[in-house]
Amino acid sequence: MSKADEIFIANCRDILDNGTWDTELQVRPRWEDGKAAHTVKRFGIVNRYDLSEEFPILTIRRTFWKSAIDELLWIWQAKSNNVNELRTRVWDAWADENGSIGKAYGYQLGVKHHYKEGDMDQVDRVLWDLKHNPASRRIITNIYNHADLSEMALYPCAYSMTFNVTGDRLNAILNQRSQDMLAANNWNVVQYSVLTCMMAQVSGLKPGEFVHVIADAHIYDRHIPMIEEIIANEPKPAPRLVIDPDVTDFYKFTRDSFKVEGYEYSDFSGKIPVAL
Repeated sequence: MSKADEIFIANCRDILDNGTWDTELQVRPRWEDGKAAHTVKRFGIVNRYDLSEEFPILTIRRTFWKSAIDELLWIWQAKSNNVNELRTRVWDAWADENGSIGKAYGYQLGVKHHYKEGDMDQVDRVLWDLKHNPASRRIITNIYNHADLSEMALYPCAYSMTFNVTGDRLNAILNQRSQDMLAANNWNVVQYSVLTCMMAQVSGLKPGEFVHVIADAHIYDRHIPMIEEIIANEPKPAPRLVIDPDVTDFYKFTRDSFKVEGYEYSDFSGKIPVAL
């Protein structure tokens, strides 16, 4: 069984069996028909994935990994906040008439800050530290900037990465304030596992452990039948992530630098409603 499948099934089962409903509360999200989108949740889920053992992509349903990587490159490499520069349409609902999502995600990563080593943005600071100061315990990015929240179309969900070199391996922690388990969980796991592998490769390191910390892990009321269907599927062996070994510059990665070999998955044809 894929470790990603095992973790996802356990998380969803725990939320459904032991979670807390917010049906008595006033909630912000709404379904397309205007009705309140309520959830059942668990607080403080921590999942660990050993990237040296397998690539944590679900097989009990398909994760569109190329689209996930496209979005990752849009945020972390292009540092963009305009959906017109993104291949997928996942952000369209939050964009203004010009395609902007405001001072969110890629915008925050691209802002330059002053350090004694010079002016650089958060991504370049990580790359600099991994190369010049791998023993540092301060290799952190954070895009939850309170000063700019009022100018963001959506407050960041996945907001902080901590990188840590242990021996010859790069470990990372993703902190996430909120997680829609059906629509976004494995999408984010795939993205930030790939990011860890990218950072490791260009820094002369090997991928280590990816840790995913979720404050509010929830399942929407209208997603429950789909979750039940998916976690009843038979898991398949984990596939293998292959990254072009010739890429040594973080900004030279493209969507074609990645392959997922041997990816088998269960079909899922359900249309997932998204709460806004």
